[in-house]
Amino acid sequence: MKIKDVVKTYMLSKKKISYNQLYTKWGEELDTEHVLEEYPRPQLKRDNYTILNGYWDYCITSEKERPVHYDGKILVPFSPESVLSGVGRQVMPEDYLWYERTVIIDKKPDGKRCILHFGAVDQFCEVFINNKKVKKHIGGYLPFSVDITRFIREGENRITVRVIDLSDTSYHSRGKQVLMRGGLFYSAQSGIWQTVWMEWVPVHYIRAIKITPLVDDGCIQLEVCRNHRKARAEDGETGIEIFAGSQLICSVKESGASFIIPVKDARLWSPEDPFLYDMVITAGEDRVESYFAMRKYEVKKDGDGNTRIFLNDKPYFQNGVLDQGYWPDGLYTAPSDEALIYDIQTAKDLGFNMLRKHIKIEPLRWYYHCDRLGVIVWQDMVNGGGKYNMLLLGYLPTAFPQLVSQVKDNYYFLFSRTDKKGRKEWTRECKKTVELLYNCPSVAVWVPFNEGWGQFDAAKAVDLIRGIDKTRLIDHASGWFDQGCGDFSSVHNYFRELDVVLENRAVVLSEFGGYACYIPKHSYSEHIYGYRIFVNKKQLNKAYQDLFHTEIKELVKKGLSAAVYTQLSDVEDEVNGLMTYDRRVCKVTGIDIPQITQSRSSG
Repeated sequence: MKIKDVVKTYMLSKKKISYNQLYTKWGEELDTEHVLEEYPRPQLKRDNYTILNGYWDYCITSEKERPVHYDGKILVPFSPESVLSGVGRQVMPEDYLWYERTVIIDKKPDGKRCILHFGAVDQFCEVFINNKKVKKHIGGYLPFSVDITRFIREGENRITVRVIDLSDTSYHSRGKQVLMRGGLFYSAQSGIWQTVWMEWVPVHYIRAIKITPLVDDGCIQLEVCRNHRKARAEDGETGIEIFAGSQLICSVKESGASFIIPVKDARLWSPEDPFLYDMVITAGEDRVESYFAMRKYEVKKDGDGNTRIFLNDKPYFQNGVLDQGYWPDGLYTAPSDEALIYDIQTAKDLGFNMLRKHIKIEPLRWYYHCDRLGVIVWQDMVNGGGKYNMLLLGYLPTAFPQLVSQVKDNYYFLFSRTDKKGRKEWTRECKKTVELLYNCPSVAVWVPFNEGWGQFDAAKAVDLIRGIDKTRLIDHASGWFDQGCGDFSSVHNYFRELDVVLENRAVVLSEFGGYACYIPKHSYSEHIYGYRIFVNKKQLNKAYQDLFHTEIKELVKKGLSAAVYTQLSDVEDEVNGLMTYDRRVCKVTGIDIPQITQSRSSG
């Protein structure tokens, strides 16, 4: 479909859509003078930083040239489509979205560099400092930074951002965003949707770290990457201190970029005991704070000969819930840090020990809260590609799963992946996603593809991920179009009798349930979307409890290794959440996590 046709169809549909604008309590209480002020990068934390969230000038134009006048104010980092932004307007593929604000630099300190950071900007952006272009970035889900030292001056400085978002009219990664929302696809959002911030660092500074827990060896491997490529004699030694609570348990000073650091008698991380070690790294004049955990994820045979997921050498059933990460008032952006915490803690309070983050990459603070609260994460890669053939990718696999079980994913036209540039872009973003979240202890599983949406060459994706990260598991094709690789046989089942067919890989029910219950005054849309409809919370909760305490419990005994219930909260038309979209009503009571029992000890 041509862009002009998309625009016309969108404008006509707006007249027909009826919805109820919902607010979370955090959105209602939002202090616009203090928006998401927490340090955005908990595992590489410095003291000298400035959060640039708040009101920026904005404009939506049809011209590429910088506007003379702006339309008004937008509250960053909320997208213009969200009500919390103060704009409430859809950015279309032919639009240019402009942001601008001034920053006062009282003094440019000697021997320091100023780094400007963007958590995420959807979908393409160019950054200007005092009218000079300093950065171009493609991709709406990954962070990027730029050294702006030589472009800024003492006094007033202007930051300008120009954004284009093609949304679902092209092959770029978009998740579940569509311009024509409805059913299981949601409202598109655009522009800056994660924190913008800047910090002063030494001339030679720590750019990144990589932490690998080696549980069997009682140590971690730490790699310290500086902003210059090669180690230099004048870099001197790197100091590393590790703390268990307030107690210093290890202190080393060594030269180089890679270190093996002992962690004796390690306290192992688990959802039941999410213990984190704190770490301070000093390199030259730079000092950063970080943390890590000691834990190990594996797939191997248990004592009964069933292939299971193991955590720290013990079979561990991962009882999960699908988490879309959408908010009625902020869309992709949670209205506060407390809102992020609420979702995670609610899932745990309801009896879940795992969240599957569905086709979205969250701010790093979300993963930090999973780390410290003790919730395992399955991380989806963000899907892209052309317009999906939902007959092939949705309806046929649901009704006739065996019919598509042998389809190979190198038939690119079947999976809307004929554009070579799109395949290369997804591969690059997959690699960067693994690198971004590598240090997060809670992340246990990478999910490259979901239900064939933009799937291609999944076996190669598995090899790519294994080459970067050998410490985690891979669900290479969640739902269907299994290519026989990865660690799991991964099934989506909403309509058939639940069952387990054992094989050499671990068997996981990576989506099921989807029980829907419409709650008046707390539902967004007049349309109801779900896989089984219940008229009230009492009926829903009874069916939900029976599902877990009978069917899932029996499947665990038969060899099921993990299950992911759909879903944590309602989202727009979907009313199959455990909570309403505004997070004000919880529809169910807690469940007991099924336990794995064995007749023999695990092997």
